[in-house]
Amino acid sequence: MVMREFGDLTLYDRVPGLGEGLTHDELLALEFATVTAPYDEVREFVVANARVRPGFHELVERYDPLVISGTFNELIEPVLEREGVSVRLLANRVEPRPEGWHVVLRDGAVCGWCAEGCKRAALPDGEVVYVGDGYSDRCAALAASRVFARDGLAEYLDAEGVEYTPFEDLRDVARGLG
Repeated sequence: MVMREFGDLTLYDRVPGLGEGLTHDELLALEFATVTAPYDEVREFVVANARVRPGFHELVERYDPLVISGTFNELIEPVLEREGVSVRLLANRVEPRPEGWHVVLRDGAVCGWCAEGCKRAALPDGEVVYVGDGYSDRCAALAASRVFARDGLAEYLDAEGVEYTPFEDLRDVARGLG
């Protein structure tokens, strides 16, 4: 959403994509280096336009989830504040700069499984229920005890023959956890 509004989408014509020589973190850094808008302007746009999935409030209230995001505290926290929700959050950081935003990775560690900086290392010990939908969720989902997936993550897990529970919104997840 931020890239479409404030970034340079021609970047995707100039650089290889995921799996074509770039890691998720490298692509994220390149993408946000094209964002030169002031932080306050981007924050206001995100707060006005970002939507949480239906059922988010109820899931947070009932289960106190750990939210692990490949995006940025600086853009997630204002949305959570707008929603009146507090969660345990692990995310990357961003330093907005006039010449292009600088991504500061959560821990910089490279995963021994996928050879990228990923969410797997941030998973708590013990039984983990993982909910995800995209590329950055793949490795962590493979390490979870139970997975709820949609979109790109569901396609990936199908291709890998990994069992998961499909979901449309977070009400489905809450019902599935029963």
